[in-house]
Amino acid sequence: MVAPTRIIIVGAGMGGLAAAMELAAEGRQVTVLERASRPGGKARTATVGGEAIDVGPTVLTMRWVFEELFAKTGARLEDHVTLRPMDVLARHWWPGGARLDLFADPARTADAIGTFAGAAEARRYLAFAKMAREIWEAARGPFVLAQRPTFLDVLKHAGTHGLRPLRKIDGYRTMWRALESAFEDPRLRQLFGRYATYVGASPFEAPATFNLVAHVESEGVARIDGGISALAAAMATRAEALGAVLRYDVDVTEIVTRDAVQAVRLASGEELPADVVVANCDVSAIGAGRFGHGAARACRPTAPEERSLSAVTIAAVARTEGDLVHHNVAFSADYAAEFDDLLAARQAPRAPTVYVCAQDRGPDRTPGAEERLFLIVNAPATGDDPVRWNQAERERCERAALSTLQQCGLRIEPRATLMTTPVELEAAFPATGGALYGPRPRGALSAFARAAARTKVPGLYFAGGSVHPGPGVPMAALSGRLCAASIQEDLRSTARSRRAATSGTTSMA
Repeated sequence: MVAPTRIIIVGAGMGGLAAAMELAAEGRQVTVLERASRPGGKARTATVGGEAIDVGPTVLTMRWVFEELFAKTGARLEDHVTLRPMDVLARHWWPGGARLDLFADPARTADAIGTFAGAAEARRYLAFAKMAREIWEAARGPFVLAQRPTFLDVLKHAGTHGLRPLRKIDGYRTMWRALESAFEDPRLRQLFGRYATYVGASPFEAPATFNLVAHVESEGVARIDGGISALAAAMATRAEALGAVLRYDVDVTEIVTRDAVQAVRLASGEELPADVVVANCDVSAIGAGRFGHGAARACRPTAPEERSLSAVTIAAVARTEGDLVHHNVAFSADYAAEFDDLLAARQAPRAPTVYVCAQDRGPDRTPGAEERLFLIVNAPATGDDPVRWNQAERERCERAALSTLQQCGLRIEPRATLMTTPVELEAAFPATGGALYGPRPRGALSAFARAAARTKVPGLYFAGGSVHPGPGVPMAALSGRLCAASIQEDLRSTARSRRAATSGTTSMA
């Protein structure tokens, strides 16, 4: 009898949990090791002023990714979490108090843009929305849902359609150049350019392909009761129900390899034999040798100048003035200057754009005298240089964020706050400098440079937001699913080879 394949997943983030669910559903022997005391990775909560506040991703897009994942394991997503679709996708503010909502209904969004910027811009929005949908449709199958393709693979997929699908992907101009062609109102360029930051990039250097994010969000945004961390908990529970073993407060120090993966060594000295290891962490940590020199052969660390953006976040219990919704963005007056600060000067912006998640706002929620807020300001990934982030710099960042909000007609008076800078993010996710999204997309071929699930080290696989198909809650989950599919395919191929060898024939698997 052949012994079962021992699969260890390092990290209970979205990618690791998705891989655990799929592999356990196939009857594989799966153990998940997590350094924190709960699942979720960057999807987490913190207690501030006696209140639990989401301090990671705050809303869910691409809901179908998780519906398919749960369905594949014989369950229904809606039986495990409560999702509440959002009518207002986001409310946007500019200095002086100008305000624009985007809606789940594109027609309402077009009407709102017409009122905000004129009928011509409303027509331009509808044309932009069509373009964003076409980019998504062109990229979805051959790229997003596929094992990491090469540019040649995408050309082959285009086949008899020629280069038309490639032109639709729009990879050879920047997002900003595309938005300059799409809109005349600079505020609308700024609004849709913000989607670059969803992947830790600048709209002035990311390929226009990422305009597809506008379409993905327009297809539906949902809140989850209990936050995204509740989704992670549901995934962990489902994986355990399928037979996976999850261990928390376990620090992995080495992925032991010789010619192939052999074991996982813990800080306690315990060594767990493994035939397959899934590293659900930033690949830069692997390449930097944080899990041993053998595993480091699989990739290289991300150079500081290649890192995605990091963030300064403030979780607060506060009194507020201003008509907030759940999802809010207060823009600075000069977007180009903001990214010059981030990428050229490598400092937090002097006048930042501020994201505000008002977690007690919504049709089913009414805030009291105080409410829970989560503020995010983009920052450079310099968390491995803590001198930059002294107390004076932290206080400057907080003042700058509150100043932007005040210029936009919003006032926040916190009773209790918790600030996180790239220094704390580097401590939580080592060898990243606090970068939240892996390498930063720059140029037409940057998407083809991300690591794939398979590595050059036999038995070692990758999952998570730093690998293909990219960052974000649904994309990280897709990476886990692609990783599980790779493992299954490779194990079946090995099994076929073994059977052929015993029968005295040659396998072509």
